[in-house]
Amino acid sequence: MMKKVCIIGIGLIGGSLAKAIKKTHQSEIVFGYGRDEERLERAQKSNVIDQYSADIDEALDGANMVIIATPVGSYESILKEMKPHISEDMVISDVGSTKVSVIEAVKAVFDGTLDNFIPAHPIAGKEKSGFEVSDADLFVNKKVIITPLENNNSESIKILTKMRERVGAEVDFMTPKSHDDLLGMTSHLPHMLAFSLVNYLISQHPEASVYAAGGFKDFTRIASSDPTMWIDICKANKEQIIPLIEQLCAELNTVKAKLEQDESQALYDSFSYANQARQRFLDQQ
Repeated sequence: MMKKVCIIGIGLIGGSLAKAIKKTHQSEIVFGYGRDEERLERAQKSNVIDQYSADIDEALDGANMVIIATPVGSYESILKEMKPHISEDMVISDVGSTKVSVIEAVKAVFDGTLDNFIPAHPIAGKEKSGFEVSDADLFVNKKVIITPLENNNSESIKILTKMRERVGAEVDFMTPKSHDDLLGMTSHLPHMLAFSLVNYLISQHPEASVYAAGGFKDFTRIASSDPTMWIDICKANKEQIIPLIEQLCAELNTVKAKLEQDESQALYDSFSYANQARQRFLDQQ
């Protein structure tokens, strides 16, 4: 058992991980760090964390593991705060939805690399944010992608992997770029679509939402996600997202052309292919 795990940022993911580590008895102390002490106090009273501080020195003192669970746009400033207080045997990881930008932040702060920083991303979440909706079982049967760096210590990778597996996750490994390419398709692009569809509908017909049924609500559910977080993610992964938007526009133009030409069979084939592909996806869950 670890003596102390420090989680920087006690929101949905940070709070859920804190609860999961406590539930699986992996650390004597789960410590929360953030700038809002009133919020940290409420998280402690809700039994999300054991202790807290708004002082980074106190937060990192004696920590075996540190998890950064703040928006990716904040990483560089967080790492600068952490820099004077990092010990050699401390395992450091994160939960960020992009990995190339995270590594760039590490390089900027540490003049190249930080040997004990192991990038990771749990593929889990909710459209709502905040520790108030955190869930100890959020990671159960969910993927966690770890993107180790060449200089990472193999023992540190094992420690991080074990922690993730004990909270119920299935761990996969890939390169940072492969991660960003994949998540651009499966997560970032769908969020852009959800935000855009809601904006389009309201701009065209402000009262239209009154008549929206289950399909619209299901499709746009993730538009309830935290806008600040998603601005950071989009900016960090825009090199992947922009080409994906262009490719999707081309696909929609293909559908448009089939409609214009009354190509019923072609539309049926396209929709059937998508229907069957989604069913295969559901069968794998």
